[in-house]
Parts: sequence; structure tokens; C-alpha cells
Amino acid sequence: MSPRGFNHLTVLRDEAVDGLAIRPDGVYVDCTAGGAGHSCAILDALGPQGRLIALDRDPSAVLVARARIADRLARRDDPPAAEVVHAPFSDLSAVLSGLGLAPHSVHGILADLGVSSPQLDVADRGFSFRLDGPLDMRMDTSTGETAADLVNTLEDRELADILKRHGDERHARRIARAVVDRRATALFTRTEDLAAVIAGVIPRKHQKPGIHPATKAFQALRIAVNAEHTELATLLDDARTWLAPAGRLAIITFHSGEDRAVKQSFAKLARGRELPPAEAIYRTHGDPLVRLPHPKGITPSPDEIARNPRSRSARLRIAEILP
Repeated sequence: MSPRGFNHLTVLRDEAVDGLAIRPDGVYVDCTAGGAGHSCAILDALGPQGRLIALDRDPSAVLVARARIADRLARRDDPPAAEVVHAPFSDLSAVLSGLGLAPHSVHGILADLGVSSPQLDVADRGFSFRLDGPLDMRMDTSTGETAADLVNTLEDRELADILKRHGDERHARRIARAVVDRRATALFTRTEDLAAVIAGVIPRKHQKPGIHPATKAFQALRIAVNAEHTELATLLDDARTWLAPAGRLAIITFHSGEDRAVKQSFAKLARGRELPPAEAIYRTHGDPLVRLPHPKGITPSPDEIARNPRSRSARLRIAEILP
């Protein structure tokens, strides 16, 4: 995909960059480069001694980010260093080690956990229940199981668990049974087909106006296909290894499960140092590891939501490493 065809409105761009408290000579990591909106804003705040490392697991996004970052750097007489790496952010430690960085040498890490507009709006990616396409949903199209693999092979209990755990779908069991029954005669290959089966088993009285009945199920399958909860847990754990004192971790979430995981992780670190289980009773008496500049998080302004309705559920949380 060319940069011109990759159209995505960056969510909470200024708030995220401000939240990183960027120092001109610092080292910063954008774990979800996407269309390079956040990356380019970080570059604008860096001086010639600064460095940006951008990651993305989507091959199309990597190509776009490289082109846009190269164009941004070409406009400057004194550009900072920058590179874009094709990798999920669960590989953060491997990427940074491979680039020669030492632990506690990064001044800021940013992750935007949302699905980009090009992923949602391109039917062939298989993320959308509104656009008919192959039932894929992989962010990295070069590897891994597709959504079709899951719905065509999982037992009904396994499928229901995914729908309930990742989508909070109240009709998870009913949907799972319907999927298993239907695939006995014809396997699922298209998004429109799966969406129709899901919509057909959810009672009309439980369908909300303006919200497609397959919304939660498709979200749950996308999370499972891309192991998004595992990715996030790894990032939350690894970030502390790489952030320098006063370094900041900024994460933008888009649904309650993600936000809860980030909020709980940050709160635990802010309360006190982690201790072995036998000493858990003293956990809150340790020195805090992080400071939370905005304990309740930051949400989009009404103006941003008006420009980009997909931003309405976003929340930015920031943690600063203490000495």
C-alpha cells in the first residue's frame, strides 16, 4: 500500500507526544507506527542528537511509515536518527537489543492499541463486518492463524470462551453453537457470511440501534487472532527494563479490557515495589516505581471526536519511571 492510500487519523496525537515530555536528545520508541502520525510528531520534537525507533507488525504499515518518516527527515537540515522495524511490540526487547541499546536507555515508549482505519476499511484485511472480504483479521498478514482458522476449527466451548473473554459477548454460547452447526455443512471463508450468522442468533430486543450485532464477536476474534492481550502484557513488563529514570510509557487503549489492564499495571507500580508472594502483605510499603501524571487518563476532546468518531472510546494513560 502506498502512503497516499494509507489514510488514518492519528488519535490523541498532541496529547500523546506532550505526555512523553520529549527531550530533544532522547531516544523514543513508537511501538505501533501505523501511518506514522505519532512517529512524525515525535520526530518534530527531536533534535539532531535524538533517535526514534518505530515498530509495526503490519507489513503495509511498515512500508508507509518508512516512506513518511523518510520524507519528514528529508525536510530537515539536522534530522534525528530514525528507523522502522517490522516486528510486534512483544519483540521490543529483541529489537532494542539488536539495535545496540542498553537497558534503561530509552526516554519514552508509546503504543496506540487501536486498529487503523486502513485495516478496518480495506475489505481484503477481513476486519470489518460491514465490508465483505476474506475472514482474515491478522495484523501481520505474513504469519499466524486467521479468523477463519479459529471459527472453523475451535470447539464450541473454546469459541464461546473467546467471545465472552475478549468481547464481553452475552450471547457467546448461542453464537458459538450456531457457528459450529453451520460449519458442519459449509466452512466460513467470508466476513459477511459470519456476520450474518451472528446477527441471526442475537434476539432483536438485545440489538442496539446503530451498532451491528456482530461488533463484539468480531472484536473478540480480532483480539484472539492477534494475541493482543499477551502482546500488551509483554509490553507492560518489558517497558520497565528499557525506560530510563524519568522515562515515560504512554499507552492509548480503545476498549475496557485493555484500559483495565493498563490501569491496574500502572496502579500497582505506583503503589509500591513488587515483592515475592510471601511478602505480599508489605507490598504497599515499598517505594513506588512510577508516577502517574494523569491518574484518570486523557480522553479525546469533543472537537477530535467530531473530526474522528472512531476516537470516542480512546484513553491515554501515562506512567513516569521514578529514580
